[in-house]
Amino acid sequence: MRNIWTIARREYNHYFSTPVAYLIAFAILLVVGIYFYLNLEIAILQPGFVPGVEITLGPLATLMMLATPAITTRLLAEEQRMGTIELLLTAPVRDIELVLGKWLGAFLFMATIVALTLVYPFILNQLVDPGIDQGPLISGYLGMLLLCAALAGIGVGVSSLFGSQIAAFAATMGVLVLLWWIVGPVSQVLGMTGGGQIFAYLDLGQHFFENLLWGIIDLEDVVFYLSLAALGIFSGAVIVESRRWR
Repeated sequence: MRNIWTIARREYNHYFSTPVAYLIAFAILLVVGIYFYLNLEIAILQPGFVPGVEITLGPLATLMMLATPAITTRLLAEEQRMGTIELLLTAPVRDIELVLGKWLGAFLFMATIVALTLVYPFILNQLVDPGIDQGPLISGYLGMLLLCAALAGIGVGVSSLFGSQIAAFAATMGVLVLLWWIVGPVSQVLGMTGGGQIFAYLDLGQHFFENLLWGIIDLEDVVFYLSLAALGIFSGAVIVESRRWR
């Protein structure tokens, strides 16, 4: 556990030593802030419209998905490009500890960005009488953390495949676009057939937007995101182990 935390802390601190991390965080918070402000303006012009936590978490989920390739691309791909992966493989650190530490560092960085957006629901809670619904607030932010865990898992798994950050970025983006925007429409085309249900289940955004965002905590959604995170971490560990024996 100590090795995992040491690697995670190193990765987490590394994010804040580069301007890219600040740019990503600033861009996400800026876009969410603009969307938040526009919805408040709509609420003023249309008294029947009462905004909830969805005006923050809705765009945040999509933005975190788009930012994931930039956040995770260097986790293992950069180590391979620079040759430092060889040093890590000869250190007294198990492969699963290495990948778990990398994943945890990325997840904590993403969780930090998510935590910063809590300022928007706090402001909204002061403006709405008698306050926003706490159910969607809790389930929504729980869902965001689960989504970030899955996104980081996919990112670290894909990053382990490449020695180039550009290739890792492009591949991660391709996988996420497939799971976010493509499998959903494909499931609708296939309908209620077995294949359609499988594609519907693999829809990365559906589990968040249809349930967790609205206060519904379904075990199926929790298991889906945790399984994706575990699959990404396990795949990364297997790939790193295969490099050890080359």
